[in-house]
Amino acid sequence: MRILIAAALALGAASADAATLIHAGRLIDGIADRARERVTIVVEGDRIAAVEPGFRAAGAGDTVIDLADATVLPGLMDMHVHLTSEHSRRSELDSVKKGEAERAYDSIVYAERTLQAGFTTVRNLGDQFGVSIALRRAVERGQVRGPRIFTSGRSIGTRGGHADSSNSWGPFLYSDDPRLNTVCNGADDCREAVRKRYQDGSDSIKITATGGVMSIARSGTAPQFTDEELAAIVATARDYGMKVAAHAHGTEGMKRAVRAGVDSIEHGTFMDEETMRLMKQKGTHYVPTISAGRWVAEKARDPDYFNPLVRPKALEVGPVIQDTFGKAWRAGVTIMFGTDCGVCEHGSNAKEFVYMTEAGMPAMAAIQSATIVPARYLGVADRLGSIEAGKLADIIAVPGDPLADVTALQRVRFVMKDGVIYRR
Repeated sequence: MRILIAAALALGAASADAATLIHAGRLIDGIADRARERVTIVVEGDRIAAVEPGFRAAGAGDTVIDLADATVLPGLMDMHVHLTSEHSRRSELDSVKKGEAERAYDSIVYAERTLQAGFTTVRNLGDQFGVSIALRRAVERGQVRGPRIFTSGRSIGTRGGHADSSNSWGPFLYSDDPRLNTVCNGADDCREAVRKRYQDGSDSIKITATGGVMSIARSGTAPQFTDEELAAIVATARDYGMKVAAHAHGTEGMKRAVRAGVDSIEHGTFMDEETMRLMKQKGTHYVPTISAGRWVAEKARDPDYFNPLVRPKALEVGPVIQDTFGKAWRAGVTIMFGTDCGVCEHGSNAKEFVYMTEAGMPAMAAIQSATIVPARYLGVADRLGSIEAGKLADIIAVPGDPLADVTALQRVRFVMKDGVIYRR
């Protein structure tokens, strides 16, 4: 694809007195169920001014971006990432070897990698030290190149639960630093944990309603909150206008979380039909993270890759998520795109589209699950999630037709966020 762009633009936005005209050979706007051919997207400043049929000729001072041989889409949204870390053979020790500053520098690398992959908005569900909150602010100030970030800050779990980073630590490693505290026990303590996340600047709440794969603990599925604790978390989050995301693999913990009113279930590995019915009744969204399931299943085949407590959980959970997703999709559960990148490699996010379509979801529905569906969930559909006049200019392009070959979404060639070009 050719991009004709004034040298003065470099990687910045167009001048205030001129428009940027994107000639899109094919447009998937995030809302319509069909693509449109030969469309001009008019960008003025950080906004989409118009979407017009045909290729408009450039006026004086206008810049033309020629994407006539490409498919243009809204910037994609990944609703489950961890931008402050990335798993490796050695990362189990990161919790005790890496401090706040090193996590922050890591996050800069992962944020730009995510943006370059075409994901202009992410929801960060769990970090260390609250670094993702500072990262969000740095991106907003233009100091760091990365996606728009909605973050829960530190996860909230119970003592010894999936979010308790002190699992397996020796006593000499324990710290009273409140920035490391991810644990609440009892309803009052859980209310305080939510209020602390609000004070820190979190946008939402992330809880670990069941055990998990990567934690150094035996069970990956056992429920880890009581009904009273869950009710306290959800009610307090509502007081502060925050949604609650619940990591959950096991069925009982999932049902408790849904009944308590959480807004999304993450992973949902052993979701049964009753849980699906509950989620539909409650309007609970499902974020499957098939990418992480596939990744842990693959790594578990190496007997030396994971901690001995982690490997059997990876073998149990990893291979199941994709099949569960297919059942949930067919049952009519509302799906939002999410990968859990940080478990899998940052920048590999678009592989999730392949796994979703393999399980039976049409490519267009998968794209909408990464555009307008999460925008509505986040309450930002008035400015994000689709290519329409008046919305922020978050626009990407890929070669070919992703509706015919969904792997095209792994080959992003153009990225614009807020009217600023980051990849060309």
